[in-house]
Amino acid sequence: MSDAVHNGTRLHGLVLRICTAWAILGGVVLLAVVVVNVASVIAAAVFNKGLPGDFELTEVGVAIAAFSFLPYCQIAGLNVTADIFTARASKFWLSLFSMLGAIVALIFGAVLLWRMYYGMLDQRTYDTTTALLQIPLWWGYAGCLLSLALLVVASFASLVDALTDMFRR
Repeated sequence: MSDAVHNGTRLHGLVLRICTAWAILGGVVLLAVVVVNVASVIAAAVFNKGLPGDFELTEVGVAIAAFSFLPYCQIAGLNVTADIFTARASKFWLSLFSMLGAIVALIFGAVLLWRMYYGMLDQRTYDTTTALLQIPLWWGYAGCLLSLALLVVASFASLVDALTDMFRR
């Protein structure tokens, strides 16, 4: 884990625990998708017929799982970075870059949350479902929206941490 995880504020620690639990839940969803897919492959091999709708469960489950990892990556400082450019930077500059990254994540998270919320409303309004299992598509949006809301909170906590680090030194 990054230094920010160990040197963070109380807000950071709380958000980190919440994001960790949320990411683990996303991992459980992803594991369930894998189990369904393996069961479908085995059923296809043994009975010459896979589980109906397994690809629909995969679509929704993987989307929810992928979004659930975003807040954890943000708060734990585990997003992809170009360390070659920052290897010799001072703590101030590293904090400044962290602050800028948190601002970008905050803006992107807020915009995605805003637009996907309206996307979910459209899915509910038009009662859009998957073809075989008739799963309402807005359910997948709802899971992703929770992750995006947590991403906004994690980005804000990261921003507070970066500002604290900048002015502490």
